[in-house]
Amino acid sequence: MKLREPILELIRKTSTDLSEDAENAIIRARDKEQNQSTAQNVLNTILENIKLAREKSTPICQDTGALLFYIDYPVNGAEAEYRDAINWAAEKATQLQYLRPNAVNPITGKNSGNNIGLNAPYIHFNQWGKNSTRIRLMLKGGGSENVGTQYKLPNTALKAGRDLGGVRKVAIDAVLKAQGQGCAPGIIGVGIGGDRMTSYALSKEQFFRNLDQKNPDIELQKLEKTLYTDLNKLGIGPMGLGGATTTLGVYIGWQHRHPATYYVSISYMCWAYRKKTLTLQNGEVLYD
Repeated sequence: MKLREPILELIRKTSTDLSEDAENAIIRARDKEQNQSTAQNVLNTILENIKLAREKSTPICQDTGALLFYIDYPVNGAEAEYRDAINWAAEKATQLQYLRPNAVNPITGKNSGNNIGLNAPYIHFNQWGKNSTRIRLMLKGGGSENVGTQYKLPNTALKAGRDLGGVRKVAIDAVLKAQGQGCAPGIIGVGIGGDRMTSYALSKEQFFRNLDQKNPDIELQKLEKTLYTDLNKLGIGPMGLGGATTTLGVYIGWQHRHPATYYVSISYMCWAYRKKTLTLQNGEVLYD
């Protein structure tokens, strides 16, 4: 299976071409803001930036983020083959300036210069029973990553219990504390349950959902809608400068937990909602 060039194109598309659902959400947000307000002007600038990046095939943001790959592959697939192709594509994409060098050794402070390092890019493998391969890529900026957080329920300070009401309270608290530092308006991913590590992983995987996609769980669907309204009432607005749009969407997933724990992880994605999917099947290459 030829993987290198398709993955390179996946990186280029993710870095330079914002998905239609995200762009449409920003347009709707712009139209809701007061005419000629700071918030509307910021969103107009963002939309012009999206247009130019697409036309010129240049990065949407100077921080091209960390590369997070989620790979679903068939039984006869080899993880080493995917990793080799990703490393080649990441280095090539850096040379072509689709990516900024973002892999830094935390001990020496040295940047690898090619986005390759120990556990970089980050790759999550999942073997499934299909004959196709699905490669999902997320580019996660450092500013939005810094405002992500995790709560352990119950939380007495917030009067948040071990229920969906408690989840709502900590999600609001997380966004309130983030203010505009995550490059608002953001997308909020919430992971309920699991251990500390899998809770965070679940919250990030929510970012692969389409912004128009409803949660199949009715209770979580209601909570997502409630939080979307609550968060946009905070008045934080685009880039924290005030306005009616603090978030473009809220997406929640759950998993079973240990009886003694109740973790809620909040991941924040900036307005540059960079995620794309590559599907390989019967020699055909599809991007979404």
